[in-house]
Amino acid sequence: MAAADRGEVKALLFDVFGTVVDWRSSIAREARAFAARRGSAIDGEAFADAWRGLYQPAMEEIRSGRRPFVKLDVLHRENLEKVLQQFGIEGVAWPELEELNRAWHRLDPWPDTVAGLTRLKSKFIIATQSNGNVALMVNMAKRAGLPWDTILGAEVVRHYKPAPAAYTEACAMLGLPPDECMMVAAHNNDLLAAKRQGMKTAFVARPDEFGRGVKNFDLAPADGIDIGAASFLELADKLGCD
Repeated sequence: MAAADRGEVKALLFDVFGTVVDWRSSIAREARAFAARRGSAIDGEAFADAWRGLYQPAMEEIRSGRRPFVKLDVLHRENLEKVLQQFGIEGVAWPELEELNRAWHRLDPWPDTVAGLTRLKSKFIIATQSNGNVALMVNMAKRAGLPWDTILGAEVVRHYKPAPAAYTEACAMLGLPPDECMMVAAHNNDLLAAKRQGMKTAFVARPDEFGRGVKNFDLAPADGIDIGAASFLELADKLGCD
């Protein structure tokens, strides 16, 4: 990406699950703690994978128009009830169910996340562009120290990525055309969808998103992605941040 092109970018919009935070390890930890409180044990990683596996199908019901928009907390709770059944866990009271569902509000950042975002914020507007809802993003940010300028994403624009409006309406809310915004993600499908709407794109590798040694197909930027980096710190270097 040429220096002149970089200079046009005024805002960085971030995918969050997997890109900013380590959802799998965090959910596995919460699942084990939940089981321990009930006097049992659970394969936390398998539980996390099963719960996350229902994520895209649930959103597709809304993207397809078969279901009106509901926020991700609702979809996560519905999916959690299915996963609890799958793991043979019964008799979970509503407060306990809600507490476990809010595990997604308590995800841990990757080691480079906070320092990298802080450097990027010194030069650019930084905002979430996640399928997560506002309360989820705010609670996560407060707990993890994520220095967002603003929270954008599915609940704000009422569209789940990769619907085109998820990107274009987020840019419009910042008062910027898409070509002055850069989508940052560890997932090429997200970046390519943003690119089709005119946004600049940056790939940040998260090879351990699905666990150490687990195959991850997003290890390098796809053809046409503007910038590739191994961390937010390297991205800050490439974008000329102090």
